Amino acid sequence: MKIHEYQAKEFFTQYGIPTAEGIVCRNPHACADAYRELHSPKVVIKAQVLTGGRGKAGGVKLASGEEDVIKAADSILGMDIKGYKVDRVMVAKAVNIRSEYYISIVIDRNTKSAVLIMSREGGMDIEEVAATTPEKIFRIPVDPFTGIPPFLANRAARLLFDDNNLVKQAAPLIQNMYRLFTDKDASLVEINPLVATKEGRVLAIDGKMNFDDNALYRQPQVEALFEPTPEEKKEQEAKSKGFSFVHLGGKIGCMVNGAGLAMSTMDTIKLYGGEPANFLDIGGSSNPNKVIEAMKLLLGDNDVNVVLINIFGGITRCDDVARGLLEAFRQIETTIPVVIRLTGTNEKEGRELLANSPFHSAGTMSEAVTKAVELSKADNKK
Repeated sequence: MKIHEYQAKEFFTQYGIPTAEGIVCRNPHACADAYRELHSPKVVIKAQVLTGGRGKAGGVKLASGEEDVIKAADSILGMDIKGYKVDRVMVAKAVNIRSEYYISIVIDRNTKSAVLIMSREGGMDIEEVAATTPEKIFRIPVDPFTGIPPFLANRAARLLFDDNNLVKQAAPLIQNMYRLFTDKDASLVEINPLVATKEGRVLAIDGKMNFDDNALYRQPQVEALFEPTPEEKKEQEAKSKGFSFVHLGGKIGCMVNGAGLAMSTMDTIKLYGGEPANFLDIGGSSNPNKVIEAMKLLLGDNDVNVVLINIFGGITRCDDVARGLLEAFRQIETTIPVVIRLTGTNEKEGRELLANSPFHSAGTMSEAVTKAVELSKADNKK
């Protein structure tokens, strides 16, 4: 789960991480009111969307004077940034930046712990810095049993700053970041850029936080901030019906039973030149209603032009899947072709049920995927 910059900064303030003061607004005239309230000659108008690249897209502008603020806000509100419409902006005090830095705490699955990542190359895409000049990235694994004690915080701060005054400010900031990270079950706490001002202050002028979805049940304050995208709403709906679903944006909708088979199905689609639209694991149940709901979910994606159903009958019975499919298509009218591969428990009965149906049957996974990719590409040429 992601939250907006202004929400991350509210958490920063609660945990003693200094930020530049800002006010969230939803229309240009409210931005002018915020400008007067902040008593700052210059302000930064920043789009609030759940994605990066706002600056490059024109979603961050410097302004001075009420007219300038209104003009900047009007140009940003309503923008589309990577598929996200800007419906609010933050009006924040501009600061006298002397230098910019990068700092984050993120889960590292290799070390099975949190890792503190830092660089003196702040304000840039950290992925680009890591790819072109990896020696400028500092990584410090954090032992979950000890966290970040003062000596480690000081060591980390000195990797960023040479000035002792800045080190003294940065060390407790790093400790507070880790405390926030663990207290809120975050998977990422990022400040980019962390700045040193000309006045000698260390400030977080941008912030990003992601959270572990599986821990939201114990984080009501965080969960209340959730603003799901249409894809996330669909994933939530699928979860409520007992599916594991992830939207991927391709053309071939996949319905599979078992996570391993689902992954191998998607890999095979890619191998044969197709694009999977989703990961959908219907689980081991033989309930035909689950198949009906799964088909509705797949056919509700306007990008899907073929549905591939790959069932290995162990606990799941192939004849129940077949009945579910036949019932689903009595309820749903569609011209989208469906390719089915049934094998395992009651596969003979399942195939007999589908014998006179409009579905494309396949005996092997390779045959099914080949047919699905062929149909998908033929549709794209229309």
